Order: sequence, then C-alpha cells, then structure tokens
Amino acid sequence: MIGIIMAFKNFHYDKGIFGSEWTGFKNFEFFFVSEYAFRITRNTVLYEIGYIFFTTVFALLFAVLLNEISRKAVKVYQTALFLPHFLSWVVVYYIVFTLLDINNGILNKLLIAVGLESHDWYMESGPWPYILNVVALWKRIGFSALVYYAGIIAISPDYYEAAKIDGATRFQIARKVTIPMIMPLIMILLILAIGGLISGDFGLHYFVPNGALAGMTYPTTDIIDTYVYRALTKIGDVGMATAVGLFQSVVGLILVLCANLWVRKINPDNSLW
Repeated sequence: MIGIIMAFKNFHYDKGIFGSEWTGFKNFEFFFVSEYAFRITRNTVLYEIGYIFFTTVFALLFAVLLNEISRKAVKVYQTALFLPHFLSWVVVYYIVFTLLDINNGILNKLLIAVGLESHDWYMESGPWPYILNVVALWKRIGFSALVYYAGIIAISPDYYEAAKIDGATRFQIARKVTIPMIMPLIMILLILAIGGLISGDFGLHYFVPNGALAGMTYPTTDIIDTYVYRALTKIGDVGMATAVGLFQSVVGLILVLCANLWVRKINPDNSLW
C-alpha cells in the first residue's frame, strides 16, 4: 500500500519511492486530459454493464436448469461450463482467431459457403461489441452458474414440495421460490461486480481483439486498462500507471459503497453489511 504514494510523485528508480520528488496530481493529468478519455471510459463502463447483465441472467438460467436434471448429469454439465474459466486469455484468443481469421477462419468459411462475403474482423470495429460480449459470457458463465447452483441446492426441499402441492409449474417454482430464495446471493455478487465497473478486463480487451496489432478496432474495444498499458509501454512512467490504478480503485470503492447503500435501503437482508 505504501507504493500508492508513487501516484503523487515523479518516480525515479535511483531515488526510490521516498526520495522521488512530489508532483501533486500531475500524474493524473495523463488520463484526464487525453483526447480519448471519454471514449475509453464510456467503453469500459458500457462493456462491464453488459458483461454483468448477460452473465447474471444466463448464469441464473443455467443454474435453474442444472437443478432440474439428475445429479450424475450435473457433473458433466458442470465440467463443460466451468472449463472455460480456467483458460487463459491467450488461449481464448487463439480459439477466437480460429473462428475469425480472414483466410482460414471457420466463420468466414461458413459465410462463403452460404454465398456471403468474408470479413476481416480484426480490421472492423463494428462487430466487436457483440464478439466481446459473447466471449466474456462463454468464459464467465461457468463460474457464476456454479455459485448460483450451490445456492439453489442449499434451499430446503420443503419449499418445493409446498409449491408442487399448490399446483405450481416448474416455471412458477423457479420464479416464485428459487429466485427469491437466492436473491441475497445475487445481490451480493452484483454489488461486488459493480466495484469493477470502471476497471474493465484487460486480458479480454487486449488479447482477444489482438490489441497489440489491430488498431482499427480501438474505437469499440479500447478501455482504460488497454489504453494506459499501450501509453505506458512507450512512456515508461510508473507514477502515471499508479495514478490510474488508484483512480480506478477509489471509484470502485465508491461504487460498492453506493450500491450497498442502495440495496440496504430496499432490503437490508440483501446488503453486504
């Protein structure tokens, strides 16, 4: 935590953290005065909102469906869903590249087979919001679904038996029993996810769109982390990197506190504290 003070210093390796001179908030100007500040902030927030929404909705759906099948079959589906969680973004990039490559990509071959033109996806910015949301969902859904499923199997069977006696359908049971019973878990995960709203996912946005080379996709794939990474690999200013990281952490903390306060006002039982 002592290293945070580098955000307010002109850091030099030979002088060390405490020996470097203070610069106030000058390191923060690197980000806020950038002509791309609005664009990358907008991209970061909108992407994270999309990731949180789609992951929550589909993870809940899969968790409810897992609860409807036999325990033996659940193990198979759990493994299939959870496997992408362990893959690094570099591996995911190669999988996506296999689909999108202009010459040998599977998707382009399918387009040609049905009489359509192939696309150089890494030179087009338009499709990437859809591509990144699909990739993020594929990688994240397994972990979230298993967390929700763990919460579902902890629900007392008495609630389900009572609902069946009252003539409730499976859909009604899921809507009136399952979802309300795990609502505290849902809200806690959402509050924690909101804390990362301004941080973004560097691995996803740097590797999957081939961020090191494909500059044409920056308008729709660039986020705070990738922009700062590219800038600082050229400048090499540790103080600026620390400043941006501190800014993201402070904003994340404020978002978590605000989200928790809002949830606590609606239903204290669903809040973190």
